[in-house]
Amino acid sequence: MPEPLREYLTSRITPEAAQRHIDAGLKATDVHEQKVDERLTLPDGTKRKMAVISTGALLDDNGRLLAYTAPWFGGGPSDPLPARDDPRRRTFNLDMVASGWAALFIIYPSIPRRSDLNLLLSEADKAWIGQLGAWHEFGQDLLLAYEYRACIKLGVKDLQDPAKAIAEAYQRVCVDLRTMTEVGLYGYHAVPPQHRLWIWASDLEQARRDLPLVR
Repeated sequence: MPEPLREYLTSRITPEAAQRHIDAGLKATDVHEQKVDERLTLPDGTKRKMAVISTGALLDDNGRLLAYTAPWFGGGPSDPLPARDDPRRRTFNLDMVASGWAALFIIYPSIPRRSDLNLLLSEADKAWIGQLGAWHEFGQDLLLAYEYRACIKLGVKDLQDPAKAIAEAYQRVCVDLRTMTEVGLYGYHAVPPQHRLWIWASDLEQARRDLPLVR
């Protein structure tokens, strides 16, 4: 593993790192449930339905549904759809990022449209700089989900093939959204979490044609 990434990870793998990651996830679940309950509850006490909006890729490699969720509006005279910039239209995904209880995780080609992307990046930046949510309670050195999973893959006792394990753990190229500069498979740690765009290595050539990437 490249030395800069090794040093970055080892500085975060403290005795309580795994438990902090798990505790942050549990707290994020509670915050999400609270936000859903608050925003879906109507004045008369009934519940609004949840809208599930699929992304470009419906399922990831592990079979997980990739989607945005938001309150459902019927669109008829009795339940008109609010204007696009109305706060009631915000997705719960955006709510979680804005509150600091979800880390930004954008993977090409499932990139939001420009206006939505700019809003998402702005909210993520405010949460990071303001140390909101998990950044406040668990610190900005909190192991993020993809870091935790990489550590699990590489932390096997008597690892038989370290090179293969590293290759399997790091298959996404990171791009710094501030400059659209590629930082490679192992350079993501040089980019603050709220400015990371991820591209599967197998999609990189197409991404270079679609996006103004800088190598």
